[in-house]
Amino acid sequence: MDPVEALRRIAFLLEWRDASPYRVRAFHTAADAIRDAPPGSIDADEAVKLRGVGPVTAAVIAQASAGAVPDYLARLEAETGPAAEAAWHLVLAGRGDCHLHSDWSDGGSPLEDMAEAARALGHQWAVLTDHSPQLTIAHGLSPDRLRLQLEAVAAVNARLGPGFRLLSGIECDILEDGSLDQEEELLGRLDVVVGSVHSKLRSDPEPMTARLVAAVHNPHLDVLGHCTGRIITGRGRPPSRFDAHAVFAACAQTGTAVEINCRPERRDPPDDLLRQAAGAGCLFAVDTDAHAPEQLHWQSSGYARAARIGLGADRLITTWPLEKLRGWTGRL
Repeated sequence: MDPVEALRRIAFLLEWRDASPYRVRAFHTAADAIRDAPPGSIDADEAVKLRGVGPVTAAVIAQASAGAVPDYLARLEAETGPAAEAAWHLVLAGRGDCHLHSDWSDGGSPLEDMAEAARALGHQWAVLTDHSPQLTIAHGLSPDRLRLQLEAVAAVNARLGPGFRLLSGIECDILEDGSLDQEEELLGRLDVVVGSVHSKLRSDPEPMTARLVAAVHNPHLDVLGHCTGRIITGRGRPPSRFDAHAVFAACAQTGTAVEINCRPERRDPPDDLLRQAAGAGCLFAVDTDAHAPEQLHWQSSGYARAARIGLGADRLITTWPLEKLRGWTGRL
């Protein structure tokens, strides 16, 4: 068994059981540490010398690299059962991520680092979605800066070569009238457009519903990002109120994907709305909303949520190969 896959699988099964995020992160960190190790058996005493590897993860690495199923993994598999096994296969079906940020807006890493991290995880593609101009607190991209970023994305793809594609995109503010916060011509040039509400989140349900429905009907919008805007950690923030039936019916009608946002403080939409969107026939994008390379690991939690309500890979655009994704967006 590959030690990296064993560690990732353990992290996923712990997540499936709602274990502490710190415990989950320890296994992802160890997987990153061992990822570039040469093939062959690795002794636990040697593994524990690696940065980010502790005694428990070192034992997993040693057993897996010797060709055995690690004891820790076998125990978790026995405890979690076939439902978690099916969900893990959904994780393995993942091909990309439609929502990540770089230091061009409020991310902490260069876009090259985000692309390399996505490729190292086995993604075939990832979409760079830095913020739009109105979100000045996040250093949103003016039209001129977005044009420069398009050139930077092309340069990164030229360096990376075949096998992975960094797609151009934006997380575009949905303005109060439902319009998108960027020039039409530029939106038409982007590979993927995510639209999210970042202002007036406590509006009454009627204007918020109209705002979201108008955005969903915009032909440039591909993914409706973190639809309620809730925050579930710290002081928190309540979800926006809107007519979910109307919004998800619009998404189903237009083919706009509903984002399953994997940020631990968001987990948006909530479970009840996620089930409602699934019942409406919506497509979904399992996205990390990552602002740093290590946050790309969060995606498995979204696939776990999708699996719990019975969604298959056909409904999850982040499992689609690049050609199918581009055919869906109409930007070949």
